[in-house]
Amino acid sequence: MSIVQDIRTAFSRRDNALVQLILLNVLVFAAVVVLEAITYLSQAPVVLFQVMRQLELSANLGVLLRHPWTVLTYAFTHKGFFHILFNMLNLYWFGQLLREYLGDRRLVSIYILGALAGAAVFLLAYSLIPMLQPAAAAGQSVLGASAAVTAIIVAAATLLPDYTFMLILIGPVKIKWIAAAVVLISLAGINSGNTGGEVAHLGGALLGFVFIKQLQAGRDLGRPVQAVGNWFSNLTSSRPAMRVSSTTRRPEPVTASSAGSAKKPAAPGQPLQDEIDTILDKISRSGYESLSKEEKQKLFRASQQ
Repeated sequence: MSIVQDIRTAFSRRDNALVQLILLNVLVFAAVVVLEAITYLSQAPVVLFQVMRQLELSANLGVLLRHPWTVLTYAFTHKGFFHILFNMLNLYWFGQLLREYLGDRRLVSIYILGALAGAAVFLLAYSLIPMLQPAAAAGQSVLGASAAVTAIIVAAATLLPDYTFMLILIGPVKIKWIAAAVVLISLAGINSGNTGGEVAHLGGALLGFVFIKQLQAGRDLGRPVQAVGNWFSNLTSSRPAMRVSSTTRRPEPVTASSAGSAKKPAAPGQPLQDEIDTILDKISRSGYESLSKEEKQKLFRASQQ
């Protein structure tokens, strides 16, 4: 099977959001690397400049108005091998955790909203803080998935603060401390040469925290992202529209005994009580780690009722 076919297969699967996010970042990075080599050998750096201007997020509002899509494309664009390497490693480690507990759609929602929140804080900072305004006028820009990945890191730590990762040379560390270190490093880096990137990280961190807190309160901030995704999915789907035929059906008689014994239907997307009881029995027998990804997601949804 060719590389192109492998890529098509990865994007055709509906339960493969984490791999798709990583693959999309890698593909954009590979395209930028190839373009850099071509423009260097052909001595046409202006071509690379024009292409990157279509992808990176500029703090100059005039440039932004001409390139509004960059509030999102910047989060899929990297320059430098170590830049993309560390972002994708963190995305994989913490994204696996969120995907297991919240599912693919919410993982994508946090990534997209984290990128947008990072862009918003970046633009606000360079528009409102006097010492940053000259850099904005000069066209200061930001790129990379760091804001979106920071949102995922903080979201995972907010959802499961005591979950432990084994770090090389350090040992077991709870992810709440990893998230705290990431935020502190971003704060400390504001006075460095990457002020815009560090400010965007803080926007992503705030989004990750708020997203999980709102989700635990029963409000899913990712619904608009999911709605847009469904719209694009339906737009590109080649399946014919479903035909619905109406038939008249006589209602079945309801007796007093059957009406009294009828169970209240579960809310859409919520697991039935029998399923939850079965999952809890499995935990008592084999422990929480014995649950499958679907069972963990059902248990989490039930906790939001």
